[in-house]
This record gives sequence, C-alpha cells and structure tokens, in this order.
Amino acid sequence: MSHSADIFVAIQRILPKHTLSRLVGKIAESKRPWLKNFLIDRAISAFTINMEEATSADLNDYDNFNAFFTRELKAGTRPVDMDDHSVCCPADGVISQSGIIDRQRILQAKGIDYSVSRLLGNSSSAQKFQDGSFATIYLSPKDYHRVHMPIAGKLRTTRYIPGELFSVNDKTAQGLDGLFARNERLVCEFNSELVGDFAVIFVGAMLVAGIETVWGGYEKPGPGAVRESDYSDQELAYAKGEEIGQFRFGSTVIVLFGENKVSGLENLSLKTPVIMGEKLAILT
Repeated sequence: MSHSADIFVAIQRILPKHTLSRLVGKIAESKRPWLKNFLIDRAISAFTINMEEATSADLNDYDNFNAFFTRELKAGTRPVDMDDHSVCCPADGVISQSGIIDRQRILQAKGIDYSVSRLLGNSSSAQKFQDGSFATIYLSPKDYHRVHMPIAGKLRTTRYIPGELFSVNDKTAQGLDGLFARNERLVCEFNSELVGDFAVIFVGAMLVAGIETVWGGYEKPGPGAVRESDYSDQELAYAKGEEIGQFRFGSTVIVLFGENKVSGLENLSLKTPVIMGEKLAILT
C-alpha cells in the first residue's frame, strides 16, 4: 500500500459516508432550476462530459441532476458487438482488474484479493464461479452511467447487500482489503443458454445516491438486512446490450463467468478505457 493510499483510506474511514451520500442524493433530486442547472454545468466542466453524445444538450430538459447523470445517449452512439460468440462490455469506464478467478478469489489490486462468497453474499452461488473469469469496470463521473447486458440471459435472482460506501477509485482499491465485498452492492444472477450462470454486480460507492434496475426500480440504500428476490418463475429475459440498470453517480460493475466459459478477459490491459457494447471477450 502506498503512503498516499493509506492516508486516503484513513480519511474515508472517519467520514460519515452514508450521511454524506444521502445528503448528496437529496441535492441531486432537487428540481430547483437554478440549483440543478448550476450542478449540471459544473459537472460538465469539471469532468469534461461529452454532451454531444446525449439525446439532449439542453440543461432545461433534465428535471434534476440525477436525470442528467443517468442521461440517455443518442441512438447508435454505443453500437453493440453482435457477434454470436462475443461478450460485450456492460458499461463505459476503465478496466480496473480482470482475469481468472483463483479458486474463489478475485484480484482487486496488486497484492490484494477478496472472496467471491463475500462479494455475492452466498457461498452456493460462489461455487458456480470457482476458477471462472471476471472483469471489474470502474465508472468515473464523466462516464455514461447505464449498465447493459454483456450477453443474452434470463434473470434468476438479485441480492441487495448493505455495506460501506468507500470510494471505488484506484487509490482506494490499492489501500483497502476487500473493498468491493465491503461496499453496498446489488448482485444480479442470470442464466444463459450460451454460458450457463453468470453475474453482474452493481457496486455502490461514496456519494452514489442509488442503484436502479429496469425490473425492480430504485434500490433503497442504507443499513439493514440482505434483501433477496427470486425471479426464476418470471420470464425476465434480456438481450445482449439491453439496458438493465443505472447508477446515480460514479461506481463499479463486476461481471463473473463460470470456468472455461469465456476467453480473453485475462488479456485485458489494466486502466484501458472501454465503452458499453464493445467486445471484451469471446465465448469458449
């Protein structure tokens, strides 16, 4: 761990992360024109957000800051790789880590790994991904904040797991053991005719005002018991590239596949920028 990462994590430990995130969430929901337009304008400038990709560049078309942050893009802006054997990127961002799951351990940063069982909150589910493969994608505030399917599949279960709200940037990943298994998250387990079981995990972070899915709506954040939902008796099928949810601020998406189901994730270069819909790997 670097000295700066150590200090950065120590500062976060003493911050009231949930309180700050709830406060930011309320501000981000404000419909006062002067406030939401000021916030949007500042965000565009601070993060160099490309508004030419958005369906609207008019700030008045967004009811609040959250509506802007989860903005839709123009049709064709994110073409989906439709090769029958490709795995496409579920979100814009950069590759934080990717590769092979070592038994049931996922690499977080150099010298740091964490348990699939802790990440998923279920040891039986973790068994499905032993010696499988994964990719961790970090979304910065400038990125498109909707999450899409990496391959076609049917939703089986979701599991909302309350937790911490540490930042998920590279410095925290290098300085805090088990970051993604500590933070609040929504585990979505799917089944595909092509690869069997796979998972898409939405990981919350400091100032993330919420996670939302197309099937369940807004997942109310905060401490409490794990919330598990069984969708196996419903026909919730989603095509490759179809939108499944969104973040209300920068965060992380993790995808998991079973052993010998996907090839190529181990060859991705760290910190490589990626965009939703591009080919990440191929089915084996």
